[in-house]
Amino acid sequence: MRAGHVGGARHEDGGDAPTGAPTTYERLRSPYRHVDVADLVRTRTHHPEAIAEAAARRPRRPLVNDSGRLMIVAADHPARGALAVGDRTFAMASRADLLERLCLALSRPGVDGVLATADILDDLLLLGALDGKVVLGSMNRGGLAGASFELDDRFTGYRPRDIERLGFDAGKLLLRIDYDDPGSLRTLETTARVIDEMAERRLPVFVEPFLCRRRDDGTLRNDLSAEAVTKSIAIASGLGGSSAYTWLKVPVTENPDDMARVMETSTLPAVLLGGDVGEDQEGAYEKWRGALHLPTVQGLVVGRSLLYPADGDVAAAVDTAVGLL
Repeated sequence: MRAGHVGGARHEDGGDAPTGAPTTYERLRSPYRHVDVADLVRTRTHHPEAIAEAAARRPRRPLVNDSGRLMIVAADHPARGALAVGDRTFAMASRADLLERLCLALSRPGVDGVLATADILDDLLLLGALDGKVVLGSMNRGGLAGASFELDDRFTGYRPRDIERLGFDAGKLLLRIDYDDPGSLRTLETTARVIDEMAERRLPVFVEPFLCRRRDDGTLRNDLSAEAVTKSIAIASGLGGSSAYTWLKVPVTENPDDMARVMETSTLPAVLLGGDVGEDQEGAYEKWRGALHLPTVQGLVVGRSLLYPADGDVAAAVDTAVGLL
């Protein structure tokens, strides 16, 4: 699948070919081009330093621009072994397909940036897709989906010093709490220390809290009741020695009418997460639309529902989400 064929006609940049042997960065930087996996592998094999070089020359922007709103596309799911979208078990397993969808999403007007793990962000750096974009590094991916240790969510992704070294703009961590699982306490403590480390570097960190519990079959279920989301926000807001650089990444409650009351729990800036909305894309838009009017809600961080919409039209899904802001 070519990137330009996901939700739109293919576009050629029409520019003259650069003189000399073009770098991977030069060859692939158009967001509408087909992602050449062989080319990426050659660069990773023979010139791994190209990733750090691309990060060093990347043009940056403020986290929040003049609009005061954020539209971030999320793609950190694969590192947790979570590859499914709806009933498509391995929808996110093709890296070329995922990169093409991401490049298309990032090229759309109003999209501010991306949230992902190092493997994906390194590819996007080589593709030139992160120029002038907000980049959020995903930090804890150790709580693998379906594992017995899922709530002992170790920080196996970006460290605060990595985000600082690469010139990225923020970090993101997931905080799931089950009162019956001691792994939650270890995750809670480590989360607090990471918030401290990020604050010391004056780097924002987006904390995504949930109260959850295990079903009889052992799988985890996030509790989206107003009471549970309120408690999770209160817990996350109080972590660490400073909340100056802490943002919240929160779900819309089961009853969207509860969001106004729930978001009164904290003065921390917040973004709404998307999750896997299945076939009800319009229903998701409606939930986000209402919550985006609340004073602490500053934007959206959405992944699968925009990158893998039921109708396949990535560009239209992204444009609709941007329009909600």
